[in-house]
Amino acid sequence: MNIALISIPKIQEPRGNLSVIENDCIPFEMKRVYYLYDVPSGAERGGHAHKNLKQFLVALSGSFDVVLNDAKEQKTVTMNKPFEGLLINPGIWRELNNFSSGSVCLVIASAVFDEADYIRDFEDFIKYKNQ
Repeated sequence: MNIALISIPKIQEPRGNLSVIENDCIPFEMKRVYYLYDVPSGAERGGHAHKNLKQFLVALSGSFDVVLNDAKEQKTVTMNKPFEGLLINPGIWRELNNFSSGSVCLVIASAVFDEADYIRDFEDFIKYKNQ
């Protein structure tokens, strides 16, 4: 599956930890940054794939699961470390669920928002992957 867990540099000191994400940390240039928070218990986010966009997800606080599917296999990755990010390359269906109370999911994207890049129906995703 075309995903990767990537360590984010962490500076530890008695006053608290600091992590830095710069363009050399992730394999694409950052074009958009957004975050998910106050996700109600039992709610799900995602439920789509991208044709071209790359994303890098980080659990800044708390935890959540990312269910990934490339039309051949499905894998669940639990995100719970603010010094580790999940790279999701194009052509991967993703669903985010099991958000803990107070969790914050940071998303760094390789492009600005473009609705035409989204595949929002799972059956359409399977057709797209089988072309």
